[in-house]
Amino acid sequence: MTVSPSDSAPFTLDRFQLEAIAEFDAGRSVLVAAPTGSGKTVVADAAIDIALNAGGKTFYTTPIKALSNQKYSDLVARLGTERVGLLTGDTAINGDAPVVVMTTEVLRNMLYSGSAALDNLHVVVLDEVHYLQDAYRGPVWEEVIIGLPPNVRLVCLSATVSNAGELGEWIETVRGPTSTVIEHERPVELENLYLVGDRSSDRDHLIPVLVDGRPNPEGYRFDGDASGGRGRHTGAPRDRRRRFVTPRRLETIERLAEEDLLPVIYFIFSRNACDDALAIARDSGLRFTDAEERIRIREILEGSVSMLSDSDLDVLGYDMWAAALEQGIASHHAGLIPAFKEAVERCFVEGLVKVVFATETLALGINMPARSVVIEKLTKYNGDTHEFLTPAQFTQLTGRAGRRGIDDEGFSVVLWSPFVSFAQVAGLAGSREFPLTSSFRPTYNMAANLVRRYEKTEAMSLLGQSFAQFQADRAVVTLERRLARDRERLAVIDEQVGCERGDVAEYAALDERVNSQRTNRPDGRIAIERSVSLLRPGDVIAPRLREDTTARLHLHPHKPVRLAVISVAYRGKGSLRVRTVDERGDAVQLVVADFREPSRAVDEIELPTPYAPHDPAFLDETASRLRAARATVSTAPSGASRWDRLVAELESHPVHDCPDRDDHLAAYRERSGLERDVARLSKQLHQRSSSVVRRFEAVADLLGHLGFLDGWALTAPGERLARIYHERDLLVALALDDGVFDGLDAPGVAALVAAVVFEERRPDGSEPVYPNRNLRQRFGRLERLADKIARAERERGLPQTRPPDPGFMAVCHGWASGRDLGGLIEGEMSGGDFVRTTKMIIDVLGQIAEIAPDLGTRSRAAAAVEAIRRGVVADFGPSEALPKAAEELPKAAEDPPKAGT
Repeated sequence: MTVSPSDSAPFTLDRFQLEAIAEFDAGRSVLVAAPTGSGKTVVADAAIDIALNAGGKTFYTTPIKALSNQKYSDLVARLGTERVGLLTGDTAINGDAPVVVMTTEVLRNMLYSGSAALDNLHVVVLDEVHYLQDAYRGPVWEEVIIGLPPNVRLVCLSATVSNAGELGEWIETVRGPTSTVIEHERPVELENLYLVGDRSSDRDHLIPVLVDGRPNPEGYRFDGDASGGRGRHTGAPRDRRRRFVTPRRLETIERLAEEDLLPVIYFIFSRNACDDALAIARDSGLRFTDAEERIRIREILEGSVSMLSDSDLDVLGYDMWAAALEQGIASHHAGLIPAFKEAVERCFVEGLVKVVFATETLALGINMPARSVVIEKLTKYNGDTHEFLTPAQFTQLTGRAGRRGIDDEGFSVVLWSPFVSFAQVAGLAGSREFPLTSSFRPTYNMAANLVRRYEKTEAMSLLGQSFAQFQADRAVVTLERRLARDRERLAVIDEQVGCERGDVAEYAALDERVNSQRTNRPDGRIAIERSVSLLRPGDVIAPRLREDTTARLHLHPHKPVRLAVISVAYRGKGSLRVRTVDERGDAVQLVVADFREPSRAVDEIELPTPYAPHDPAFLDETASRLRAARATVSTAPSGASRWDRLVAELESHPVHDCPDRDDHLAAYRERSGLERDVARLSKQLHQRSSSVVRRFEAVADLLGHLGFLDGWALTAPGERLARIYHERDLLVALALDDGVFDGLDAPGVAALVAAVVFEERRPDGSEPVYPNRNLRQRFGRLERLADKIARAERERGLPQTRPPDPGFMAVCHGWASGRDLGGLIEGEMSGGDFVRTTKMIIDVLGQIAEIAPDLGTRSRAAAAVEAIRRGVVADFGPSEALPKAAEELPKAAEDPPKAGT
């Protein structure tokens, strides 16, 4: 059987495609888990054809509007414009068509509103269903899967996950007969490569990461000087002393071109770094296009930006960006406006662009395969810290490598880094562990809609059907096993904790106090050096030495050592050295760094005469006198410091001189950790089976407290909450009820909504700018409502709703008042951030225009939508009127719910 998808040449269907189509044709839902680019959408196309032949409708859902637009274009090319529609919240085309592409939020909203558009629905395709683990938007997928009418069959398309069987089993539990079809093999073989810069060579090293499925032994030799990022003492970068370095971007591109590995997607996890790389590549004179290709690129560009004014293009840096594109080089990230990104995608698909510097957003399903991908770093900043890429993220990125029907092999290239070992690179390349976990949790809007549509018992049943609850229940067995294992270990270790000399728990508490004070004392080294400098020949010490010192001196690591001091002297560069003799007569030389803590004399002996510290006979006699001495640890003198008194108390404890002291301590600490684990696991076992319901009950209790619920019924504010789809849904509902938006003009309403929607990407601590005094006061009312919500959430142990942010208010007010783009964002934010945030503002304004209790507020919210949907904000997507079937629906949330993501 052969097919001809719109985006590729005809090819023979693979085993998994045939199997999935056969299962669907037999009347079952299907879950298809397969690598990126393997042709999962062929199964969806077959399901669409089956539904059309039966006279039924199909909804094709995607997680983001860019994917919806792309799929809409693909289906129009295959089925014709009259049979395909598009609904993405702000774009509506032919909503009554038998095949409608939409974002998942649109379908969720249809379900909650009981839309007539669901009539005669046969099939729902859930593309990128692994999105259900997304922290904020993931629950939407579960709401759809659970809430669809029973007769609707699903085609769920997922990237490769290691627990696809578990996901399929859950879908079958809630939807009925479901077949899980898994494909591990890529249609185009992937070769993972490692590129290492070498200062001692004119040519960088390019080697395979895996050989016969195992780490390439050659790769480990590059770890030699990857031991850290800075000099030991100076804090200066160590790069000057390294032989191996991270290859530079231009050199990497030139090497890829030399190896015939273009086109390439070069992943850099920073928008600014992508733009910097683009500028350097452009200005370096790199060119990958001929005259004919440049003409075609200009045609695509002119079509993409035809709706934008010259002044807008100037602000967006169009000329320099377009110049790079004509050279066959581009960037692609969320900071670009949609028109720019779509132009890049079109040029890349047509083979006109050979190098794209991109953030990870390009890996999210957009059909842009390349011959190779470069991953510059294996760590990614999450807003707080730098996290190592997960195997799933790595696979998502490398999934872009290899063009089906063009390449026999795709290539991923990881660049050497001093902070990442070759073993870590090989581990990612060889990993097959991509578990999918549910992020489902009841939200305020979800709770309101459950109360609105279902009886309480039905709502609880639906919550109990979530994938989160399914995974929690199955996890109970694992938790029980771990708990039993920990309890068995506790019983064994109790015997090791006891010491006949004294109370180990009491000694451990003293030891912890000593260690804590040692760690927190800023003058620790100074105190050690001072104590050592006070030692005199003949002093007997029982020092606590570092583990590496005891190993170097071949001393027993767990037994106290007694040493007789022979001399204390400063050597070159002020280094303080202590020459001692142990009880065997061996000379032991120590420096300050060998001591774990300050040391003092515990006894004193008379050294032999004549004083001959290098004479073996002198050392033997000193050792004899050391053995004969009865060392008693004296208490600290009355004038001793708090530290000395604490150490003296520790050393005078009866457990301190026990030969098995360290074993007792290790056992005690292990037991303490096990006891904490047992308590934690017991709590989890109590909570896991009811976690979703308990969360819902807390949410419902809060809604009742704030006046949105009256028992199991919505109040008027609750009815409005059920139609607000945004991360801060409860804040918007409270503000509407409190009249915060009332009495403002259209720009004022838009600016206040901006405070609800916006989240600063990089807070700089600067004072916010407010459009006027009235809006500053209105923002204060929003803050007080947010504080009210936060207090109620804290009382119920619920996660805190993000407070409003005034950072975009002045910009939005100016745009809604008709000001030019340049005077608003130049040097302040990217065009992509401006467009995305403004589109989310339009989304919330559209909801307010439908549900605000004050008719004047409704009118001004609608006017605000028209005022800000202009210029660069209106540069993508058709603007046809919303079809009747969808008019009754609240508008769906924008792609990312947060402006800064």
